[in-house]
Amino acid sequence: MVFLFYILFFFFSSSGIVHSRNLLGNSKTTVLDVAALTQETINALTLDYKPTEAFNQQEQSFPASSSSLSLQLHSRISIHRPSHGDYKSLTLARLERDSARVKSITTRVDLALGGVTHSDLKPVDTGNGLEFGAEDIQGTIVSGTSQGSGEYFSRVGIGNPSSQVYMVLDTGSDVNWVQCAPCADCYQQADPIFQPTSSSTYSPLSCQTQQCKSLDESECRNGSCLYEVSYGDGSYTVGNFVTETITLGSASVNGVAIGCGHNNEGLFIGAAGLMGLGGGSLSFPSQINATSFSYCLVDRDSDSASTLEFDSPLPRNAVTAPLHRNPQLDTFYYLGMKGLSVGGQLLPISESSFQLTEDGNGGIIVDSGTAVTRLQTDTYNVLRDAFVKGTKHLPSANGVALFDTCYDLSSKSSVEVPTLSFDFPDGKELPLPAKNYLIPVDSAGTFCFAFAPTSSSLSIIGNVQQQGTRVGFDLAHSLVGFSPNEC
Repeated sequence: MVFLFYILFFFFSSSGIVHSRNLLGNSKTTVLDVAALTQETINALTLDYKPTEAFNQQEQSFPASSSSLSLQLHSRISIHRPSHGDYKSLTLARLERDSARVKSITTRVDLALGGVTHSDLKPVDTGNGLEFGAEDIQGTIVSGTSQGSGEYFSRVGIGNPSSQVYMVLDTGSDVNWVQCAPCADCYQQADPIFQPTSSSTYSPLSCQTQQCKSLDESECRNGSCLYEVSYGDGSYTVGNFVTETITLGSASVNGVAIGCGHNNEGLFIGAAGLMGLGGGSLSFPSQINATSFSYCLVDRDSDSASTLEFDSPLPRNAVTAPLHRNPQLDTFYYLGMKGLSVGGQLLPISESSFQLTEDGNGGIIVDSGTAVTRLQTDTYNVLRDAFVKGTKHLPSANGVALFDTCYDLSSKSSVEVPTLSFDFPDGKELPLPAKNYLIPVDSAGTFCFAFAPTSSSLSIIGNVQQQGTRVGFDLAHSLVGFSPNEC
């Protein structure tokens, strides 16, 4: 029996998935493969860039899913060659985008709770498109794709016949949109600009339609509905609100309301537009009446792919938690969470730190576009201090950007660190792989604790912590499911 125990321990340790309260029953640590992760930072800057044609071929040959709708999911680095000379500068750029993303989310929540809607900030019709004053743009933050912060993309077909384009996937947005000809102002994208005149299913929406009335910002011109979505850095998309055919893999959906943007400004990193996966009525899941959807976010530094699936059941091994909605703002997906554990010990954090109040304050959301998990400052301090206590054997390093807890692991090939887990109601627990909370920030062996404090009452579970886990939203039963290694 002792011999068998050590065989099992060696297997789980070497694969980097030793978890507290797992089958071994007494392990409170997990192993971080420093050498492999450091090598990935080097490889990330030299990945072979795949042209659009290669991705089109991959989409056609990707294994069919059991769900009714499925499409391939790619990391940003797969479609956009980094211009950075080293991994640290790439990291700093990512963190800068992430900070803009978080600011945009918290500002939108503040606006909603303060009773200010985007419809209070009216656009001006100049005859050449809608224009918004500087004050309006600063006050109308909708999504974190400002500064091109989208990190995951899919090939989506627009129109009939279908034109394949890259779309940013965003659980923090509702409005779907794509750049359209003729362009008063369009940024550069990887694919040809969509031509509405070439599609037999392009149909403008009138101002009296429910879709038009559901927009935060809209205007009417000659009976046609115009939309606007603006971002924190002044980026925006403006154009006609229409219905079109959307094709995902081999399946097509008719009559989806999307923005056809003729005036677009910003750094959207080659994507033609955005697919909103939020909880509002205009989001793609809502428009197709999806009972569920799920995604698995692959390693951001790899060129591997996974899937986004609609109407597929949660995997049987999913760790589930309640899905809550904010009555003041229906876009975001709030998670029922009880606490955090480090090294197998539940931390002394009040459950109220994660609870959504009746007036719409607080709570913790799951977001595909935010990278680093943000926690209320007091909660973060308790978590960080517990982790630091369990890593006294590791040499420390100076903080990097928003990370205040870093380590010099340049002399290590692997290290043992405390297991970190999310704790949910009914005793359910999600242990995280070490690489999802201790991440490299350069190629020299500096690793940082990938959580950050926020002064906002809103907490966010970011995509670094979600990587390698299928995250499913069972909309019919108000559940969020986490399924490790189900990409």
